[in-house]
Amino acid sequence: MTADTMNSDALKRDYSLVGLDTKRAEERGLATAEWYHSPIPRKRLKELMQRSDGPATKDITIWAAAFAIAGLGALLTWGTWWAVPFFIVYGMLYGSSSDARWHEYGHRTAFRTQWKNDILYEIFSFMVLREPEVWRWSHTRHHTDTIIVGRDPEIAVPRPPNVLEICLSFLGIPQGRVYFKKIALHATGKLTDEEKTFIPETEWSRVCRTARIHLGIYVAVVALSLVTWSIMPLMFIGLPSFYGAWWYLTTGLTQHAGLCEDVLDHRLNCRTVMMNPIARFLYLNMNYHVEHHMFPMIPYYNLPALHEEMKDDTPKPYTGFWDAYSEIVPTVLRQVKEPGYYAKRELPPTARPFTPPGTSPTSVAAE
Repeated sequence: MTADTMNSDALKRDYSLVGLDTKRAEERGLATAEWYHSPIPRKRLKELMQRSDGPATKDITIWAAAFAIAGLGALLTWGTWWAVPFFIVYGMLYGSSSDARWHEYGHRTAFRTQWKNDILYEIFSFMVLREPEVWRWSHTRHHTDTIIVGRDPEIAVPRPPNVLEICLSFLGIPQGRVYFKKIALHATGKLTDEEKTFIPETEWSRVCRTARIHLGIYVAVVALSLVTWSIMPLMFIGLPSFYGAWWYLTTGLTQHAGLCEDVLDHRLNCRTVMMNPIARFLYLNMNYHVEHHMFPMIPYYNLPALHEEMKDDTPKPYTGFWDAYSEIVPTVLRQVKEPGYYAKRELPPTARPFTPPGTSPTSVAAE
């Protein structure tokens, strides 16, 4: 693995959206800036952007069938050890594969029919402990200012990393802590100062209404468990977001963890990881993450074809989870003591260099 070390400025980064690094990013021209895009013929790009209900309908039908079978199996075997494998599958589908579906339906690129995207986005947002209005705008900012410190609200591994928090995330504990704290706040009609920087004021009332709905569902499920004196209702609604979270962390950390911050080139701050067909189905092709970030309006089912168009202009993809985590784990552990250290992505000789106006990828990263 090759890597670079930034200077000591990285030791005091402010990852909030209202702090010193927010102002610093704006002063350096990193906020809503010009990003690099691989050269793809316009005609081909338009072809890849075409949406169809067919692939998304097929995928959600397969997912729903697997989810129903796992849930029914868990229900029928409740109270026996046979329920364990059913709950493992149910939890992974509920608490992990729902993350990829939340993501794709949130982009509104999966289905050509928009109401299908929107309804499923609401459902999967709930399952993965996310408020739909908050995260729609949060994710918009994430794509506008990807891994720009002080601007991106979705930096999963700030520096220096909190290794304990990362480990607990595989059980959904930090996510749950933040989610329930936020819906309790939003249910009172309030938003945080950071949220007000990326959520339009016209959406604030919807944020509060949705928080009350989510909170009401959880209160009802907890009440049902208390009335029946059984944890079973929570095992089907609520707890799967925790015991099933491990898979979406396994895939999600491959996206950006340990890579360069404050650089306007997705080839340097995103990973593309080759995965097997089952993993790609559960992850909805988000393993093609460089491609997705560079062209976010292309549907997930067209990302493999987009990869073929871009591969000569992007770093060599990782061969699988082992290859990716062989870089991520030592990099993150080293960042505990050396926050300025990061894994450097090498562009192939066939790639075009990118120099934003007045900057360069290396100078921006090292500044």
